[in-house]
Amino acid sequence: MSVRILLADDHKIMREGLKALLERQPDIQVMAEAENGLEAVSLTQKLKPDIVIMDIGMEGLNGIEATRQIVADIPGVKVIALSMHSDKRFVIEMLKAGAFGYLLKDSAPEELTSAIRAVAANQPYLSPKITDVVLKDYLSTLSRTAPTAFTVLTAREREVLQLIAEGKTTKQIASALQVGVKTIETHRQQMMEKLNIRSIAELTKYAVREGLTSLDS
Repeated sequence: MSVRILLADDHKIMREGLKALLERQPDIQVMAEAENGLEAVSLTQKLKPDIVIMDIGMEGLNGIEATRQIVADIPGVKVIALSMHSDKRFVIEMLKAGAFGYLLKDSAPEELTSAIRAVAANQPYLSPKITDVVLKDYLSTLSRTAPTAFTVLTAREREVLQLIAEGKTTKQIASALQVGVKTIETHRQQMMEKLNIRSIAELTKYAVREGLTSLDS
């Protein structure tokens, strides 16, 4: 029986390359593709693939938040992060969100298929470039670091913050999240109070620094 895969990446050429690679494997089936986090969550709810291959830097809803929602709301679906980011903040937050595997985009193609088969067999998989020693160091130091957006802000506040940082207007954010403009304004005010931030520019810098969005994916 084939392992059913959903590919989530905001670069079409990356999705096409991954699809071409995976479709050569007799035991792997690519069910669908998503170009952003919101679409990844929606398609996962609809199709219930075995594994989601998830990029981190995507507009609208980043891969960390999409993973958090998928793992929390759709039992049985596993997520493998496939990202250019090896920074400890991205790695740790993705694992905390519930990712079952983490690979870097510069990994050998064969490594992705190995990771898929391992995760399908309920075995977590981390790229060899992310060593056990480094991972233990990440985990041991996490509790001593300053509060992050993932501990200070609510999930909805993080969604609003990402959209603000991506240049969306209050009206556009309200429409995207299907809530009222006043609700978004309240979230923005609460975030500024929590973070002691005075301007949208500062909020944007904070979002980039915390890994909620980035200047490139």
